[in-house]
Amino acid sequence: MAKAVRFYETGGPEVLRYEDVEVGEPGPGEVRLRHVAVGLNYADTYFRNGTYPIPLPNGMGVEASGVVQAVGEGVSNVVVGDRVTYTGFLNTLGAYSTERLIPAAPLIKLPETIAFETAAAMTMRGLTSSYLMRRIYDFKPGDSILLHAAAGGVGLIVSQWAKLLGLTVIGTVSSEAKAEVARAHGCDYTINYSHEDVAKRVRELTNGVGVNVVFDSVGKNTFMGSLDSLKRRGLLVCVGTASGPIEAFNPQLLAMKGSLYMTRPALADYIADPAEKAALAGELFDLVGSGQIKIEINQHYALQDAVQAHRDLESRKTTGSSIFVI
Repeated sequence: MAKAVRFYETGGPEVLRYEDVEVGEPGPGEVRLRHVAVGLNYADTYFRNGTYPIPLPNGMGVEASGVVQAVGEGVSNVVVGDRVTYTGFLNTLGAYSTERLIPAAPLIKLPETIAFETAAAMTMRGLTSSYLMRRIYDFKPGDSILLHAAAGGVGLIVSQWAKLLGLTVIGTVSSEAKAEVARAHGCDYTINYSHEDVAKRVRELTNGVGVNVVFDSVGKNTFMGSLDSLKRRGLLVCVGTASGPIEAFNPQLLAMKGSLYMTRPALADYIADPAEKAALAGELFDLVGSGQIKIEINQHYALQDAVQAHRDLESRKTTGSSIFVI
């Protein structure tokens, strides 16, 4: 029988349950998928703790890779035996499982150059990095970015991609060990936010000018420092709220700090169009498959250890990507 991690109430990691589940046969537009590896993402904790409200009980996880076992009526984008990966939001919830039914639309065919484990570790992070590098801002060689959580899964991909584009990368970290990881993956400079003033240090590193773009996945605790790190007419990209949502503010603040721009993008809006999703995925797979971008999988868990995995993630014990191996 298939196994899955489900939860019946919101709360801490302890609400996750490892259970037997019946999968059944795919209906119209669905496939039955056998997972090989499942991604662990910080967004998973938002579903679990209620930040992203969903009907309960429900499954956990939105990203995985595996092999198509059966297809339902009307499915034409994949066939039985295809190697696939996927990421999404509500339409892919339930990835923490050994086997599942899933709509066929989110599935992306996986080239032989990409291992299942690599795909599970990078589909969400990689596509996020892809739109950040290719859709958010018209980067030019010599531009500079401030990258919060530089040693995290998205951070390590973005920093490598940024160096391929000729950018100067300043990354924030919480320890010297994470600083070493960030520098090894393309950060020109690192700032330890536990004892350094981030905005002040950014000004020092940029001769008082500031950076073109800040990628901020932390949210509430870093918001003002991120604004103060930008150059005039710079862009703040809010890509997460690990410390909590940004508090309400008067937009006049953006004018006072240099006519700044701000955006809160969501991956779903950059992969909603099949052609755009294919383009973003294609470039990502090419860069990873050729070795120009390396995906660091630094934590491996069994699916039944989901509680510990969430504890490790929320206590910032992890670096790079984390996956469940089926």
